[in-house]
Amino acid sequence: MIDLESKKYWIWLSLIKNLGSVKIKKMLNKYNTPKAIWNLSKKELLKIEGIGEKTVNEILNKSYKNNIYLYMSQMIKENIGIITIEDKEYPQLLKNIYDPPIVLYYKGNKDILNNIGVSIIGCRECSEYGKKVAQNFSYNISKENINIISGLAKGIDTYSHVGAILSKGKTIAVVGNGLDTIYPKENKKIMDKILELNGCIISEYPIGVKPEKMNFPARNRIISGMSNAVIVVEAKKKSGTLITVDFALEQGRDVFVVPGNINSENSKGTNELIKQGAKVITSYTDILKEYRNEIQTQNLLIE
Repeated sequence: MIDLESKKYWIWLSLIKNLGSVKIKKMLNKYNTPKAIWNLSKKELLKIEGIGEKTVNEILNKSYKNNIYLYMSQMIKENIGIITIEDKEYPQLLKNIYDPPIVLYYKGNKDILNNIGVSIIGCRECSEYGKKVAQNFSYNISKENINIISGLAKGIDTYSHVGAILSKGKTIAVVGNGLDTIYPKENKKIMDKILELNGCIISEYPIGVKPEKMNFPARNRIISGMSNAVIVVEAKKKSGTLITVDFALEQGRDVFVVPGNINSENSKGTNELIKQGAKVITSYTDILKEYRNEIQTQNLLIE
């Protein structure tokens, strides 16, 4: 059974609305532990730089503390665990970005989160070409013990996860809602299969958080942040996929782009990235060559 008592204060901190990871980091830098923050008075909280009265009042909202055991019992019922930024299982690549999530909620196999990972992303309304490329790349890359990371959305994300599932590989789905919600609902079977094959589903959002539009750009920084490389299969000129690319570039990640039909709306974003200097790949073997040494080292450790 998942032990949550030792993580009680971390869960409480993650529940507080409009308290982002940057503000939490400031508080932890000053007071070291969530437990210490739990016990602070209003006067003490107001002394923290960048924490205004509105935020302080939200932190002091008694409903969070009063309902903490209700949240924890629901997490146990749903088999949801939590990893804090201080835990060894926390993805080290993600830890080094500007605003890493202070906690990650997870279902499944947390032990794979520090393995080599490649994210495969693209538009929701993908073409047959995009579907085949995403699934083929995912299938063959995951056979080399590389995690396939994506966002469980419709389109390219879905086929990226499916490719890894078909190869019996490991895939990680990063979602923009609490893990008590399945979104999109039609991907429930894919979620179940990810867990069955010892993959992992993660979110920075606690239970009860619905898949609101504003959550997904924040979710995208996690997808790129825990990846060694990002592969863009299809993207329209104005696409959420390009937000992930921006995060990847800020985080110093390698960005690879699959070229597309110049007459296709789905390829306008990807082809523009190529014009801007992104690395072009036309086969999954391009990725395997790029990370040959890392793959060999990891596979030796696994053996």
